[in-house]
Amino acid sequence: MAAWDLSVTVEDLGSDAPPVTLSVASELHVGGVILQLVEKTQIKRDWSDHALWWEQKQRWLLRTAWTLEKYGIHADARLMFMPQHKPLKLGLPNGTSLRLRGCFSSSVFQTVMGICRMLSESKHFLFISFRSFYFHLSCCSLYILSDALSLRHRVHSFQISKEFSLVVDRIFKMSWKSDSLASFLCPSHKCLISVLGVGLIFIVHTGCEVAPDVNVTAQKFLIRLLIPAPEGMNEVYLRCENEQQYAQWMAACRLASKGKTLADSSFQNEIQSIRSFLAMQKTSSGSHGNAPTNDESINPHSLVSPRYHKKYKAKQLTPRILDAYQNVAQLSLTDALMRFLQIWQALPDFGLSYVVVRFKGSRKDEVLGIAPNRLIRIDLAVGDVVKTWRYNNMKQWNVNWDIRQVAIEFEGNINIAFGCLTADCKIVHEFIGGYIFMSTRSRAKSDTLNEELFYKLTGGHEAL
Repeated sequence: MAAWDLSVTVEDLGSDAPPVTLSVASELHVGGVILQLVEKTQIKRDWSDHALWWEQKQRWLLRTAWTLEKYGIHADARLMFMPQHKPLKLGLPNGTSLRLRGCFSSSVFQTVMGICRMLSESKHFLFISFRSFYFHLSCCSLYILSDALSLRHRVHSFQISKEFSLVVDRIFKMSWKSDSLASFLCPSHKCLISVLGVGLIFIVHTGCEVAPDVNVTAQKFLIRLLIPAPEGMNEVYLRCENEQQYAQWMAACRLASKGKTLADSSFQNEIQSIRSFLAMQKTSSGSHGNAPTNDESINPHSLVSPRYHKKYKAKQLTPRILDAYQNVAQLSLTDALMRFLQIWQALPDFGLSYVVVRFKGSRKDEVLGIAPNRLIRIDLAVGDVVKTWRYNNMKQWNVNWDIRQVAIEFEGNINIAFGCLTADCKIVHEFIGGYIFMSTRSRAKSDTLNEELFYKLTGGHEAL
């Protein structure tokens, strides 16, 4: 058994200290190398968190029973002996930063999961909780630069409970940056209004998607229906005459989309919930009360999305802001934030991410909208929805990494393919895989994560 020299840098000795040279053999296991290092440094301390890092291969040697030969380590290997847990700076989605200890030897998936669980147990920084907040790992993008790490929301798929006020506050701050919120105060989108009669009973069924399109001040009460069809999703708008009719029909549509009838016990609760939502927008007589109405008392531009700064004057925005304020003036801070977030989540464009693409066989650029449950093909010139495809009708998808093209097969022999122009096709692949991964999770098992399935859905380079 021939012996040879192996140099190992021990982080605890300082950056200026020379590497420690050990006399080893290929049959020596990693645990034996660590034992020699500890003895040679003559430092009495707890070394249980330390491990060997192989610089050239960018990997940790965590299997201490493996021999150097099995790992493929030779005399030219550059090894470092250092702690697996180190201090890092964590940037949260709401812009705040924390300093904590993270595990650098685990996979990114496991590291993020550990950080989320640790934060969920913190009474002061209750931000991410797998049990109460249902925050999913596929919502995150992880970036590590030296000792700095940023946690960002990749997708919008979470449930909120006002029992956790700090969670509500942090999501509120994140949601305020969303341009989609501007449409609540300044609705400007146009839509095709279709008036339906009793035919609705044949249209709204399990699998349909129901969304509000309401402006109480303008007396616009629309119900947006996405109806599954073999070639995708058909979009239909139902127009109601007044608030009472809207609340009843909207409740009926929601129940029908879940496979329930009007005899279901939750029907009246649905109506009441919808009426509460309408009350948030309603402008009552004398709603301004004693609130100041001059431009000097408030700064409208600090409360409205930047894209509306040039479109509307301050005197146009001020009355709408005061009306909205009056609707929540008597609420507690947490209840007011909860109402705000409910409005945010109810917006037609909530949670949508957009990528400019070129569909196979097309000569023009188009927009692909990626939602938690569907893909949307949008005309780039006018913004109209051309086609919608739901994930639950998807049979498989894959990426041709050579030509950077995403191909998707749906039920009914529907096939689409497109190249991404404003993002890497891997981003679209991760979005689709991430949303499907989250759809497999249940509320009861929010603490259980299938890591193998996560990587299969978001990181594979083969057809799924």
